[in-house]
Formats: sequence, C-alpha cells, structure tokens
Amino acid sequence: MENRMNVSASPHIRGTMSTANIMRLVIVALLPAAGFGIYNFGIRALYHMLVCIVTCVLTEFTYEAFADRPIAVGDFSSVVTGLLLAMSLPVNAPLWIGCVGGVFAILVVKMFFGGIGQNIVNPALAGRCFLLISFANRMTDFACDAYTGPTPLEALKQGEMVDPLYLVLGNTGGCIGETSAIAILLGAVLLLGFGIISLRIPAACFVVFTGMLIFFGGRGFDEIYLVQELLSGGLMLAFWFMATDYTTSPITKSGQIIYGGMIGALAAMFRLFGSASEGVSYAILLANLLTPIIEKVTIPRAFGRRH
Repeated sequence: MENRMNVSASPHIRGTMSTANIMRLVIVALLPAAGFGIYNFGIRALYHMLVCIVTCVLTEFTYEAFADRPIAVGDFSSVVTGLLLAMSLPVNAPLWIGCVGGVFAILVVKMFFGGIGQNIVNPALAGRCFLLISFANRMTDFACDAYTGPTPLEALKQGEMVDPLYLVLGNTGGCIGETSAIAILLGAVLLLGFGIISLRIPAACFVVFTGMLIFFGGRGFDEIYLVQELLSGGLMLAFWFMATDYTTSPITKSGQIIYGGMIGALAAMFRLFGSASEGVSYAILLANLLTPIIEKVTIPRAFGRRH
C-alpha cells in the first residue's frame, strides 16, 4: 500500500502563480480599457460593470453554498467574467440585462460544468451571445448621449470611411470596453510581460484574419482598410483577452496556433459574409468547442520507449 498513487483531475502540470494572482493581473490589465469606457460613455458604464461583477460573484457564491461546495469566489475568476461581460455591453442597455447575462455565464456555463477549469466555452462570451440571441434589439442599439451615429464597424459595413485615429484612441461609439485599441494593447502588454498569456494565439488570430481580408475583402492590400477592420468592433478585446482563456484554449503550442488561426478565419468569414456586423464572439465559442480535438491531434508523439 506504500506505492498508492494519487489520482487527480487535470491539469497535471501546474505553474507557480496561483489562480487568484493570475485573475488579479487580468483585472489590472483590463482596467485601462474599462477606465476609458467610463470616460468615453459616462458613469452608466461603471454601473454596468458593478452590476455584472456583483451578479457573477453572488451567483457563484450562492451556487457553491447551496451545493455544499467549497466557496471559491476568492479566486477572482467570477470578477473577470463580470468585468468582461460588462465591457461587451452597449452603454444604454438596461442594467438588468447584465444580471441576466451574468447568471447565465456563471450558473449555466461555468458552475453546471463543474466550476473553474471545467467549462467548455468562455463564460463571458457565452453570456454575451446568449444576450445577443435573447435581446437582439437592446444588444445592437449603440446610440447614446455621446454618440448617435453608426459605430465604426457599422460604418465600414456600409462602405463608409472611419478615421483610424479615432479607433486607436477610442473616441467612438460601440460596446463599453471595446473602443480604445491603445487601452486594450496596454493591458495585453502587461499580460505578455508577466507571462500570463502567450503571443501564439493572438498572433495567429490577427495573421489569419488579416490574410482573409486581403484575399476575400475585395480591396487587396489596402493598409487603411486593414487597420480600420482590425481596430473596429470587439476584435482587439476578444483576441487578446477572450481567445487566450486558459480553460477553453489548447495547451499544446501547435494547437494554440491552429486554434488562433481558426478563430481568425471564422471571425473574418462572419464579418465579411455574415449579415451581422460582428461575429468574433461566435468564432471563439466555436473554436472553444473544438479545443479537445485540437489538443488530441497536436499532442507531441514520443520518439521511442525504454523497456
């Protein structure tokens, strides 16, 4: 009996940084984009963030308490989910819509599948897509006190020009945390610097997405057009902060490149040929579902074995 083995659930390779510390760093990395969203859209953007975060934390705490499970809200993963969900909402959406999305994201997508590390798709993205399907009119109405015209992505879809400088700075309409490319990049640099995310997934996303635009966008290698497409909509936030989610992305290096390329291709197809202006959320969710298959076919093979 001295040689009994301890069998545990995956992952079996663990890092030195705790989950709570990782999530805290992700929150810090999101603060520039979240803060600019409050500056750009006003105090109502902060209300959305507070509602979504509180809803996600309370939903997880309530489920764990009634299911007699260890209380794990201290890992801050539900805070990250709530913040990402709020940043994906139009500022003039009713505040209760964040409650509905937060409950769905945490209860259905995360806790019903076993909690952190067990969900098969990104909870924040799944919550956003659930809201898009359930409340399409409210989730696609971006008119607000600051901006009344079409969003940059809608303008591009209609063949209009958008000043790239506005997309870099973020002085445009759209979802709360998706307008400022420079704020999102500041957070991405922080995550890369601390080794929280790898460059492989977002790089593959951007390269394939750009290639699809060049070959199928009808404008060839038009630098201004490519910059407009890359910086508009939710592409930057999704590629840097949602596609790189540990639980729902492959662990193998080649798998991460395939996964990122798949997201880039699907996002470009949905944007170029779909009826909706944006489709990056659905692209990531579809790739999430294929992650187990990608990992299975990209596991490194052993060269030999020792007898």
